[in-house]
Amino acid sequence: MSSIINADTTDGVKITSDTSGELKIQSAGTDIATINSNGITLSSGNLNVSSGQQYSPTLTLTDGATIDWNTNSGQVATVTLGGNRTFNAPTNLVNGGFYALEIVQDGTGSRTATWNSVFKFTGATAPTLTTTASAKDYLVFRSDGTNLYEQGRSLGVG
Repeated sequence: MSSIINADTTDGVKITSDTSGELKIQSAGTDIATINSNGITLSSGNLNVSSGQQYSPTLTLTDGATIDWNTNSGQVATVTLGGNRTFNAPTNLVNGGFYALEIVQDGTGSRTATWNSVFKFTGATAPTLTTTASAKDYLVFRSDGTNLYEQGRSLGVG
């Protein structure tokens, strides 16, 4: 790791980089942020934006018997179901974060989903997915850092 600014870790700001291209920012010896190809990770978990549009690229989740979603990799995700699936509890949820999920039926359709208990649906009832081949369903959630509370759904789009 090489120091770019201020090698003194007890005073001021220090920015370092390594051979992978990752930058680390420290203030008075305390980690503040890491910048890499995944974006910016703040040690405090807080990000203040004064203006402008925010954007999260769509993350493609891996289809399988169980589906995992690491929200650090993306707050907006899509998955094409190749069978009946179970959605595990997403990891790295942030209190106040909004998360969107697109669920696409494969060319066969008739796929169903089972949900981990962290998914909290309106009326305590999970949606019945549209089962038409290639149909798309959209779900939007707000997190308290532990659970995902449904904020909206659009079923049978496309």
